[in-house]
This record gives sequence, structure tokens and C-alpha cells, in this order.
Amino acid sequence: MTTDFSDGAVRASNFLKALSGRSRMALLLHLRHGEQSVGELARLTGARDTAVSQQLAVLRSSGVVSARRDGQTIYYSLTNDAAASVLAILDDLFGGLNPSSG
Repeated sequence: MTTDFSDGAVRASNFLKALSGRSRMALLLHLRHGEQSVGELARLTGARDTAVSQQLAVLRSSGVVSARRDGQTIYYSLTNDAAASVLAILDDLFGGLNPSSG
């Protein structure tokens, strides 16, 4: 059985895939409070810089976050209104979506 999806359903599915996963969710929870460097996100999440960078690359390629460089430091910010709305809805539904370290 095959199901044809509209373009909107396909985009929504791809968007939700980008947001899902503990690592990316933790990063988004930190980024919803403002711009952070890769190093700061690594410190806050307890992950390695390389792992954080890989997850941020997924979010960036999906248009959820944007990056800016200042010297050798790269700063990321949540720039997708839909992602911010989804995080707010999830917080309402599940309560207390606060980032934790480790």
C-alpha cells in the first residue's frame, strides 16, 4: 500500500525529522533563549564540539538555525519561526522543556 503525500506533508515530515532526536532537541532548547557558540553549546549539553557541530549542520541545512562567524567562533541562533512555535507547543503539552546538561 502506497500513500501519496502532498508537498506540505512531505515538508512537514522532513521538518519534524530535523527537530527530532535528543541531541538536536537539547540544542534547540538552548538556542530558543538566544544565540550561542558551538563551544558554549557543547559545554551546556556535555557533548563534544564535533558532535554539536554535526547536529547543528543538520539543523542548518533544514533551515531551522542560522550561523554567523566572528573570528574563529561560530555562533548559532534559532531563526525558524515554525521551530520556535513547535518548541512552545511541546512545552505546553509536556511542560517544563528545560535544557539539561549531560
